[in-house]
Amino acid sequence: MDRYLCVHGHFYQPPRENPWLEVVERQDAAYPFHDWNARITAECYAPNARARTLDAQGRITRLVNNYARLSFNIGPTLLAWMKDEAPDTYAAILEADQRSAQRFGGHGSAMAQVYNHVIMPLQTERDRRTQIRWGLVDFRYRFGRDPEGIWLAETAVDDTTLELLVDEGLTFTVLSPYQADAIRPEGTARWQDVTGGRVDPTRPYRVPLPSGRSIAVFFYDGPISQAVAFEGLLDSAEVFEQRLLDGFGDRDGPQLVNIATDGESYGHHHKHGEMALAATLQRIATRDDVRLTNYAQYLELHPPDHEAKVVQDSSWSCAHGVERWRADCGCANGGGRHQRWRAPLREALDALHDELDARFEAEGGELFHDPWAARDDYHRVVLHRDDHLDDFLAEHARSRLDPTRRRMALHLLEMQRYGQLMYTSCGWFFEELSRPEGIQVLMYAARAMQLARRIDGFAGRDAADLEGVFTAALDRAASNEPRFGTGKRIYEELVRPAVADLDQVGAHVAISSLSWPYAERERIGAYEVVRDDYELHESGRAKLAYGRLTVRSVITEAQAEVEFGVLHLGDHNFLCGVRPKGDDQAYAALREELQRHFETADWPGVIRAIDDHLGERRYSLRDLFRDEQRRILDAVLTTTIEEAEATYRMIYRSRAPLMRYLSELHITVPAPLRNAAEIVINAQLREALSTTTLDPHQIATLLDEADRLDIELDREGLAHTFRGTIERLAHRIADELAVRDDLFLTYEDEHEAALERIMTTIEVAETLPFETDLALAQDILWRTLRDHRPELADRIATGDHAAMAWDDALARIAETLSIVPPPTDTELGPTPSGSRSHRQEKPPR
Repeated sequence: MDRYLCVHGHFYQPPRENPWLEVVERQDAAYPFHDWNARITAECYAPNARARTLDAQGRITRLVNNYARLSFNIGPTLLAWMKDEAPDTYAAILEADQRSAQRFGGHGSAMAQVYNHVIMPLQTERDRRTQIRWGLVDFRYRFGRDPEGIWLAETAVDDTTLELLVDEGLTFTVLSPYQADAIRPEGTARWQDVTGGRVDPTRPYRVPLPSGRSIAVFFYDGPISQAVAFEGLLDSAEVFEQRLLDGFGDRDGPQLVNIATDGESYGHHHKHGEMALAATLQRIATRDDVRLTNYAQYLELHPPDHEAKVVQDSSWSCAHGVERWRADCGCANGGGRHQRWRAPLREALDALHDELDARFEAEGGELFHDPWAARDDYHRVVLHRDDHLDDFLAEHARSRLDPTRRRMALHLLEMQRYGQLMYTSCGWFFEELSRPEGIQVLMYAARAMQLARRIDGFAGRDAADLEGVFTAALDRAASNEPRFGTGKRIYEELVRPAVADLDQVGAHVAISSLSWPYAERERIGAYEVVRDDYELHESGRAKLAYGRLTVRSVITEAQAEVEFGVLHLGDHNFLCGVRPKGDDQAYAALREELQRHFETADWPGVIRAIDDHLGERRYSLRDLFRDEQRRILDAVLTTTIEEAEATYRMIYRSRAPLMRYLSELHITVPAPLRNAAEIVINAQLREALSTTTLDPHQIATLLDEADRLDIELDREGLAHTFRGTIERLAHRIADELAVRDDLFLTYEDEHEAALERIMTTIEVAETLPFETDLALAQDILWRTLRDHRPELADRIATGDHAAMAWDDALARIAETLSIVPPPTDTELGPTPSGSRSHRQEKPPR
């Protein structure tokens, strides 16, 4: 067979972690999810691990792990988040690589990626090497093998980058057809110009390099790849399949139709795109005139017989090469807005980069045999901080490091890590610097500067004003937003307030301790906090706490012992002071004065005592990390919201007959009354859908009322609430299946009641005026049928009544969930995970 097909998915999200906490905080724009990683995982990454294929009646016939048939790369920073926050999906992806190796001649489909998606031609050669090495270390850690190919961020390339890939043992990469400059058959002298995307993408090419070595390159099919993203190919598996087959040419010899797409196309950008992809790949897999493959297998089967030159400093997402990441080239997603800020941003970061590197080389040279080799090897510490740090330092340090020099070494390495993260390409990709992606790279720069200041302190010199120089450079970065004017104002308003130190972590714990019962030892993101002493006093709505804390960074091992006092006068009114730990006598005086004023409700006296004893810096709710800040505000707002909702309920109940009468007369309900009804009905629906003991009549009544009064429902929020209910119910069933081997031996009233709850949930889902996600329930039922139905069938043959009852019950649920009982031989991942349905001929619910 000489016709092959490969679909590559580039799955990537920019790193979003708070640089001080090392966790992703709440992002309101991702509502109703906590953050964009969580949202896109639910819409894309998880569904692709459990994609549904349907029969002509719209029933689910199979669950397919798309990753096992794709070629794919997933950014290391995204995989790190996924390992902790979406472990089922993470496990399914790793298993898919193993399955793809079995399918594709020992070649796994996963490709490596340069670490944090920097534009390689714009980085120094040393930084490029680090990006590759960190990406490879991360890949080996997760996939347990050496990668054969690597994805370059935005496919940005030049010969120097390709030389570095060869240095690290990589055999191929994937580029846009517009990055092909010239080609020739091997053994011939004349080059043929193929600029403008005129390269034949159905064969691999060998790119000869200045060193005399070479690397293989695949140029993907540009028109088909574009059609996936922008022309609706994912609306129909049949059309998608035919478009892929149309990519084959008339020439003799083996051909590879390969497309490269944003992985997020399959479910996030195009709802249910993962199902169209699964159906398309399934259709192709059943053909006898074309064969699915991945790049590495095809390269082994059909090595390049043509050579190619690549366009230097080119990429797949900028018609001007790599100018999108350093100039006002016009490539952006926001029409009518300039990007004059791009060059000053890169210039500011480049100048800072030089300062960071100078410190690292000077101070690191005193501590490490080779500081740059230590940096290249540092990612294995990032992956295994508890296990590998001592071995790493034993290998790279010139001598055994005392605690101070050890902390300095870690500060230097972390400074370099953030010096890499601040070049993440997304910071330049869009139209405005004040977008979250631009703020993120500025946050990384702020963290790197903070670490540099501490390194200056370790070295016994005055800290240089890196921030002053940096913000002066940002003052030349013109924002599109009048409220900011320039990047300097953006930094001062949106970045500098987020910079945290150990005292602020102590204040965070102090303030949140008034409403959260911390243990004596707690982990707060990247910090470990030990409560050495603590007292809490309450008087009406007022609360006072004081104590001693030890705050330690688990990353840099920096540590501070602090004393604090915090006063809460209700609502959002918090006042906290923090100072370095002093002697016991001074601490006793602080405690005594605070307690004395609090006992007499002398709030000004308490405030004066905090001012007198705990220094000039004051902390409030504004200084907490975002998730804890939101938790406290939610608690503060609960009473206010309940009071407001009670008022709206009173208005709604007393005026509901009038509103219904107006609706019957087709008279518009006045806005104040309609708003009251909207708030009440949405709140009641949210409450009704959040319990696993659903009341169908109550829900139907509320929906009828919403329809009658033309109420706008919070469809997205309500769907998210109901999804959580389904997942809790499904997990409860899955947990019982996992621990009870005898579950199907009897059929009791309790089993009937549980199954009735499931049926009720499904019936409610059918009545809701928005799409509901029953994926987890479908996953669990599908597996239950696969794993237990053969045994039930054997018992039914012997006249076992319990088996008959279970088989009947499971069949009824399967029919309601539009599931065809699976064959025993099926392609599944290791554990259930959330996914979504796909409307093809007839949609599953």
